[in-house]
Order: sequence, then structure tokens, then C-alpha cells
Amino acid sequence: MQNTLDFPALLRLIDERSTAFRAAVAAAPGLDAQVPTCPEWTLFDLAQHIGEGRRDWAATVAAGPAPAKSAAEGAPAVPREREALLAWLAESTDQLLEALREAGPDRGCWTWWGASQSPPTCGAVARHQLQQMAVHTYDAQITIGAPQPLPGEVALDGVEEFLLTCVATTSAWPHKPTAFDFHATEGRSWRLTLDGDGARTTRLPAPGSTPASAADEGPETVGVSVRGTAGELVLFIYDRIPAGSLQLDGDAGLFDLLRDWEPEV
Repeated sequence: MQNTLDFPALLRLIDERSTAFRAAVAAAPGLDAQVPTCPEWTLFDLAQHIGEGRRDWAATVAAGPAPAKSAAEGAPAVPREREALLAWLAESTDQLLEALREAGPDRGCWTWWGASQSPPTCGAVARHQLQQMAVHTYDAQITIGAPQPLPGEVALDGVEEFLLTCVATTSAWPHKPTAFDFHATEGRSWRLTLDGDGARTTRLPAPGSTPASAADEGPETVGVSVRGTAGELVLFIYDRIPAGSLQLDGDAGLFDLLRDWEPEV
């Protein structure tokens, strides 16, 4: 599948979401606030995760196909004073963006999603990093009581990116074959099919746009479908909002099976 965002757009949006994340940290009454969507973390913990993670991925991108040593190993402690922390976060983002620009989208890169539908390239890393920043920015914003909708272009790419990277696998689905349909009200839809060959995602044509294709056949195999804005769909699949926030048709229990599934690596 072709990405819906090109490489320069991915880098621009990573920078934008990182700026929004720092703005939420700057506006918080304190760094010890609990993050409602990540209850085991304080806002400081979330900021540490963001900064160390971006530095690790910067090192990974720079290393190419070989796994890189964690950038956090041997590094100075993450600053706990707010202004210093904000500067450290900005530097973390700069390191990631610099590494990605230097590498370009087509260079090979170590990734953890070997059996997925996402390629092991720096472009795929940038695509996933954008979604990580977007969802964690929402986490920071909800912590200060000011959650904002995910930007539309980020969210529309986010549903597909999650399904291709975090769900797709060649491991056999251990239950009855089924499919999940995801419909964004902005006019884009995807089907996740699960069977003995694993899990794979296809785009569905817009209603009434083209003759039926292979993706449209066998509607009886669709166990559940969910509809909402692209932003709502992203937050739902990342477990940030409940199913009741969207329109859901079919067997909702299939989502529990999907979340509990641990494919063989």
C-alpha cells in the first residue's frame, strides 16, 4: 500500500506533534500528575518515555539494518526541572528528525515489526513515529484537561499504519476466520482479515465508487465493523477511548479476542 503521507509531511507532522506535546507539559500544574490514559505513568514518566524513545529511534535509524544500542544506556539522567526537561525533549525530537532526514525514506532500518505489512525502512519508521507522537500528545493533553482531536491528516494515516504495523502478521489466527471493518466518516475504509494465514489489511473502496472487488466479497465473514472519525478510530485502536464512543455493529467480543491474541514472532 502507498502511504497517504509523503516523507516530508511525516517529518513536518512529527515536529508539530512534538511541539504540541511540549506545550502540554509546559502547561501542566506539575510533572507528577497521573496520566489518565496511561495510569501507571506520571506526566514526567510520559515525557521520559517520549524523549528516550525518540533518541533510541534516532540511533536505530542511524545504524541502518543492524540493531543499535539504546541511547539511554550511559546517558545523563533525564532532567526533572521543567525548563530543562522541555529543552531535552526538543533536542530528542531534533535528533530523530536529523537522523531521518540524513537517511531518507528508502534506507533499510532495523524494526520490531518483521512479519507485518510495513517494510523495514526509515520511511516506515517515520510513519510509526508520527503516530506514537500523536497518541502520546493526546495523553499529555488529557492529563492537563485539554484534549484536542488528532489532526485529520495524521488520523487518516494512523488507522492504516496501526493495522499494517501493529496487527498484521503471518502467524495463524487461532479462532474462527473473521474480518474487522473500520470506516472513517471522512470517507476511507479498511478491512482486517484474520484466518489461518494470519492477519492482513486491505483498503476498501468508497461506497458506490467502483465495482465490487475482492475486498468487497464475502460480507458474511465480517464479524464486526466500527465507524467514527479517523481520530476516534485511532484513539479506539490504541485503547484511549471505549467502544461506546463509536458506532459498532456485530460481535464486539471479537475485539477482546484480538487484543488478547499474542502471535508467534
